[in-house]
Amino acid sequence: MKENIIKDKSFDFAVRIVNLYKHLVEVKKEFIISKQMLRSGTSVGALIRESEHADSKNDFVHKMAIAQKEINETL
Repeated sequence: MKENIIKDKSFDFAVRIVNLYKHLVEVKKEFIISKQMLRSGTSVGALIRESEHADSKNDFVHKMAIAQKEINETL
């Protein structure tokens, strides 16, 4: 199977987001912003995986654009 760098990086990103979320909740006692960061940060990988099975090129581009918006929201 061919290596998918974007898929691998999105997985690593999600793992880092989960670890950051745990730190913010346990150490910093921050619950509101951290929860939104967790949702937007982990949805990136799901959107990228969903784009792999897009119905058309336009559908693929649309799903990747949504993933980019989630990344921007996380940042």
